[in-house]
Amino acid sequence: MTITARPLWTTRVSRPDEPDAVLLLREYMTEMVVRYHCRPALPGEVDEALAEMPSDDLTYPSGVLLLAHHGTDLAGCAGLRWHSGWAELKRVFVRPAHRGAGGGAALLTAVEQQAGAAGAAAIRLDTRADLVEARALYARHGYVEIPAYSRGPYAEHWFEKRLGGAVDGRQGMR
Repeated sequence: MTITARPLWTTRVSRPDEPDAVLLLREYMTEMVVRYHCRPALPGEVDEALAEMPSDDLTYPSGVLLLAHHGTDLAGCAGLRWHSGWAELKRVFVRPAHRGAGGGAALLTAVEQQAGAAGAAAIRLDTRADLVEARALYARHGYVEIPAYSRGPYAEHWFEKRLGGAVDGRQGMR
């Protein structure tokens, strides 16, 4: 019997302006635009969305951006923005070819480790109602719905996960 090993998921910190990050963030935003409007993106629409919701603060000292690889393939991303005592999860994305292979779980594990190491007591996020797969992923991984903490135009559901062993405050957040 031959056993074939599945590719491993790895993550690394990236600047949002690195070419791989730019590519993934554009793919993420394209999917968000297409799903929201239920049609192909119009010319310039993704650029407008990227300008409206920039990711340039997903770097030290205001946040962090992680890129995920499935084996050697660039496969996804997730970011954190630091707040006082907690972190906000942003830009969770797994490329379609890699969905169903554990990438969402790998990204959540990595951001939770980053947040805990930075001293965050919890991770919060907001998401849209149409992103049912994302909401199911968060619920499977211990995120619970909470009252609204933000007022973004696309925020319709809010989640939080308390991190064990984290210290309150912002010391060490980077």
